[in-house]
Amino acid sequence: MYFKRKAYDKLLEWKQKYADKYAMLIEGPRRVGKSTIAKHFGENEYRSYILLDFSNVKKEILECFDDLMDLDMFYLKLQAITGTALYLHDSLIVFDEVQLFPRARQAIKLLANDGRYHFIETGSLISIKKNVKDILIPSEEMKMSVYPMDYEEFCDAIDLKYDLLKKAYDYKGSLGQATNRSLMKDLRLYMAVGGMPQAVQAFLDGKNFSYIDKVKRRIIDLYLDDFKKIDPSGTVSALFSSIPAQLAKGNKKFSINKALNRRKRLSDSALIFDLIDSKTVLPCYETHDPSSGLAFGTDLDNFKLYIADTGLFLTLMFMDGSNKNDDLYVKMLSDTLPANLGYLYENLVAQMITASGRRLFYHTMKKTNSTHHYEIDFLLSKGTKVLPIEVKSSHNQKHDSLDEFKRKYSHSIHKCIVLSQKERNAKDDVFYEPFYFFPMLLEELLASK
Repeated sequence: MYFKRKAYDKLLEWKQKYADKYAMLIEGPRRVGKSTIAKHFGENEYRSYILLDFSNVKKEILECFDDLMDLDMFYLKLQAITGTALYLHDSLIVFDEVQLFPRARQAIKLLANDGRYHFIETGSLISIKKNVKDILIPSEEMKMSVYPMDYEEFCDAIDLKYDLLKKAYDYKGSLGQATNRSLMKDLRLYMAVGGMPQAVQAFLDGKNFSYIDKVKRRIIDLYLDDFKKIDPSGTVSALFSSIPAQLAKGNKKFSINKALNRRKRLSDSALIFDLIDSKTVLPCYETHDPSSGLAFGTDLDNFKLYIADTGLFLTLMFMDGSNKNDDLYVKMLSDTLPANLGYLYENLVAQMITASGRRLFYHTMKKTNSTHHYEIDFLLSKGTKVLPIEVKSSHNQKHDSLDEFKRKYSHSIHKCIVLSQKERNAKDDVFYEPFYFFPMLLEELLASK
């Protein structure tokens, strides 16, 4: 089954405006749906298309790239080997898993400039050193990241009527406790299943949560295998696997020492960037002076890491436990898990912000006469102003950090937001929004820039 993805609309815009001069590189973690989107786009929008999967390609295809001086012959060979005719300005060629054959990516410069056909590249670990070594990265290449299905895509896939949720957001009034509980249960379903297409398909097929959890475990295992190819020592895998535990402890920044249980080495920083480049994690950087612009005050040495998909995050949290996790998911859906799951909701919010195309920032402030800090979970920009966001999973609605931020940066604040499981409300210039309305709030901010 093909799921409707927002990336498809971005490809339509690319085809209409840029495809005659630029190839499109679709990057993202494995199993996120990149190849499926490209294939579906080729089927629907072109008279013909050729998909070259470099993870399983004939030797004859690879040999076509040995000599690109004669493009007439290059295209004749592709058509003969694949049995697919190409039509001038109405055919698409997809280089799938292009990171496995860097020479094809380098060839994009020549092929895009030739202009006869359109090109899409897909791949994971695109920026890893060994995948770009000794090749010239083409400037004739636009990039688009594909993330796990966002909440709107998930609702569309399982028919949860997202359009009605948008109308409820526009209504601005109280929906009542019963409706709020129902909408929160829907959102927790998204958190449990996640946005990886294979997991969503398993849910639609009526599989139980133990099966869905196995699907997600297989995806995590693929990631861990990829990390071993980057770093056989296992350091990248250990960094990735430590993320839930570090967030659970409320660390104000990601600690390489704690992840590896040893002192940080010079080479570890490079491996952190490899992990980030894998797109399996979402980096959230500390910004020191929100009043001067979020990116301007970024501290690249202080950051947190979230998992790109909250469904995978939930599975990773209990990766060492039994594969039979139906009870875990039942408790998740009914909001009766015993642990404080604030960090799980933090991961959800990080995923939603990233899906909107924004970078992640947070801010800490030292408490007077204390070794502890106030912390703003996330910061968004709105023109020259900022929106501090505090995430609350529990019924405790105190927000000391937000109050301190208001006192210190009142002149720079557009709006203070508290995200929680409760109904929307407003008090003392603080706006309380339930988690399920956060995507609409982000959309509203983007539309009114």
